[in-house]
Amino acid sequence: MNLWRKIILFLSVMGPGIITANIDNDASGITTYSVAGARFGYALLWTLIPTTVALVVIQEMVARMGVVTGKGLSDLIRENYGVKAAFYMMTVLFIANFGTTVANFAGWAASMEILGLSKYFMVPLGAFFIWFLVIKGSYRAVERILLFACLLYFGYVFSGFMSKPDWQEVFSRTFIPKMHFNSEFIMLGIAIVGTTITPWMQFYLQSSIAEKGIKKEQYKASRLDVLIGCSITDIVSFFIIVTCATTLFPFGIRIHEASEAALALKPLAGEYAFLIFAVSLANAALLGAIIVPLATSYYICEAMGWERGINKTFREAPQFMWIYTVMIVFAALVILTPNAPLVFLMVLSSVLNGMLLPFVLVYALSLVNDRKIMGEFVNPRFHNVVSWGTVGVLTVLTILFIISFLLPEGAFYG
Repeated sequence: MNLWRKIILFLSVMGPGIITANIDNDASGITTYSVAGARFGYALLWTLIPTTVALVVIQEMVARMGVVTGKGLSDLIRENYGVKAAFYMMTVLFIANFGTTVANFAGWAASMEILGLSKYFMVPLGAFFIWFLVIKGSYRAVERILLFACLLYFGYVFSGFMSKPDWQEVFSRTFIPKMHFNSEFIMLGIAIVGTTITPWMQFYLQSSIAEKGIKKEQYKASRLDVLIGCSITDIVSFFIIVTCATTLFPFGIRIHEASEAALALKPLAGEYAFLIFAVSLANAALLGAIIVPLATSYYICEAMGWERGINKTFREAPQFMWIYTVMIVFAALVILTPNAPLVFLMVLSSVLNGMLLPFVLVYALSLVNDRKIMGEFVNPRFHNVVSWGTVGVLTVLTILFIISFLLPEGAFYG
């Protein structure tokens, strides 16, 4: 009976951790993993192990703050560091997340076109669907739909098996690191970390835990939710790299977008692998287009002390709903505008996210170690060593990631 109670408790808490981690595999993330596999085969698989460890440590810490305080990360930053600090951070994050939303709509448009559907019809349709879902839906309803959509990520697992890789070599490259000392390899390694751990994730996870009302007594179940989510997202990343490494790398096929990977799979891995990859990309892009604007709405409203939440109406939380609406409408319009600066917006998004990530993590670590806020739930010493070590490594990688955009054109993609 005790086991059943634990299962029921977990099912009642499950959602924020799994959704946040999985939807981090959005269109830009899938592009990074696809390019990594196509360019260097299985050589970058080992980077997923330390990346997963770092992701689990950071997400667990943020989730713990949400459970203990019942508040979002922006709320805590505003209350403890002032409105000015929160305002500047939210402004930069808004710009960065707008670029990420554009990237997700670009992935949606590309996946629809390779499936034979016009982006001029499907982009407005997709935008209306995700707007209506959040504006008219409840938190519970939206969460159930997102959890179901997360199952479609396993399409990448199927495509990985269908590509028939050399599993002995796959596991060898996963657990025995092998470095290539050239700028392209290093920058792709940094990009894998950068696309896996992003600022918006920390804000969305804590806000969704707070809105769901998860209590201290449910902390262990919430921690399991985070652990499962982080594990699944990097298993999916693993199979995306494996698929492209097996099918594209041996033929020297160079790609720049995930949609190009889907098209290249068609003659090499068959119609089914192509369809699975394309549909999974469409699913990931649309989910990213839901969550990133939603995360933006949460943390801006928290920072400014405005009403927020999916359960609220336009009248109850006008700022929350308008921020979400404006981001979706304008991102969709950018995709539909001829000669729009898509690459510039995506690069700007990556650079701004990279610049902000260390600051967000330092704020989070300072807050989680404050006994006035966390009580007995502050980080233990070992956890702090791991956490600050992760911040240090991420800071160095972030600096290198930003420098990569200052390299001559072609240094990253070759």
